[in-house]
Amino acid sequence: MTAALGDAGNPGRGGYGLAMRAADLVYEARETLAELFAISDPLRICFTSGATEALNLAIKGMLRPGDHAVCSATEHNAVWRPLKKLETQGVSLSLAQSGSDGIVPPQAVAEALRPETRLIVLTHASNVNGALNDIAAVGKMARTRGIPFLVDAAQTAGCVAIDVEAMEIDLLAFPGHKGLLGPMGVGGLYVRRGIVLETLIEGGTGSESENCMMPDFLPDRFESGTPNLPGIAGLRAGAAHVLGLGVGTLAQREHALSAHLVGGLEALDRVRVYGPAATGARVGVVSFTIEGGDGEDVAAALMREFSVACRAGLHCAPLAHLSQGTGKCGTIRFSLGWNTTEGDIDTAIEAVAALAMKGIRHGR
Repeated sequence: MTAALGDAGNPGRGGYGLAMRAADLVYEARETLAELFAISDPLRICFTSGATEALNLAIKGMLRPGDHAVCSATEHNAVWRPLKKLETQGVSLSLAQSGSDGIVPPQAVAEALRPETRLIVLTHASNVNGALNDIAAVGKMARTRGIPFLVDAAQTAGCVAIDVEAMEIDLLAFPGHKGLLGPMGVGGLYVRRGIVLETLIEGGTGSESENCMMPDFLPDRFESGTPNLPGIAGLRAGAAHVLGLGVGTLAQREHALSAHLVGGLEALDRVRVYGPAATGARVGVVSFTIEGGDGEDVAAALMREFSVACRAGLHCAPLAHLSQGTGKCGTIRFSLGWNTTEGDIDTAIEAVAALAMKGIRHGR
C-alpha cells in the first residue's frame, strides 16, 4: 500500500476510511520488517522514535535493582547511558572486552556472566570501527543459559542479514534512517514471545481504553499516543526497497567497498586505520587517524578542500575509543551507504593521502 497525501488518519482511533487506511499502512510496515528480520509474528514489532528509544525500552523494561547486566566495551551511549543510570538504582554491570580488531569474542561475554545476570546487550557492529560481532554465537550461549539477549542493530539493520530465530535474538533494536533507508525519527523494537518488559511510557492506545493500566499485549503495550505515521510509511518504503535489492547483495557490495577503503587507507604513510583488516568481519564504518593531525581539523579540511564529508570525535561511543586507544581525541570516520560508489572511495583515499602528505595545521 502506498500512502496518499490525504491519508492522515490516526490508526486504531476510528472506523472511518482514513483511520482504517492508516492502520493498514502501519500493519504492512510491520509485515515488511518482519520479512526482513525473519520474525514470525509482525505484532511483536513495536515502533519507536528510533534505536535509542528502543534500547531504553528494552534495558529499562527488563532490569530491576539487584539484577546484573553484561554489555561490551564497544557500546554506543544509547546502551551505556541507560545502563549507567540503572547502576545508580542498584543494577550491576560487567563489560566484555573486545580484541585488538574491535570484535568482541563470545567467550569474553561468557566470562562476564554471573548467576544474577538478567540481560546481555551487544552491538551487532561497532559504530566506531565497523567491527562485526558474532551475534549468533552469543545468542546461542544466552539462550542456553536462559538469559535474554538484546542486540543493537543500528549499524546492521538493512546492511547485514538478520534472522532473529536463527541468531536466537530476544530483543532487536533498530533505527529507520540508516541501512533501512527510511526517515529520521522512527525505529523499532522486536520483542520475542515470552519476554516481558515494563513500560517506558504510558498513555492512550485506542485499545482497552477502560483499563487504567497499559494493555499487556503487543504492540499496544509499547505504543502510546499518536504514532509517527509519515515516518512509519517512509520506513516501510525503505525496508521494501532493501528487500527488493536483497540484503545479501547489499552486504556483499558494502563489504567490497569497505575492503577497498580500508586497504587504500592502510597503504598510506602516517595514517592508522582501526577495526578489522580489509578482509575481516566489518561493516561500512571506517575510522582512522593521521599522525600529528587533529581529527576536527582533518574533517574540516576534507570538506573544505575535497568536498568529502565525514565525522570526527568520539561518535557517541567513548567505551569503544577507550578500548582502541583513541579515548582522548577520537577518530575520523567514513560511513558508507547503499549509493556509495567506487569513485567516492577513490576520492576519499586521494583526499586523505594529500592531507597526510602535507600535514594539517591546527585551526587551518
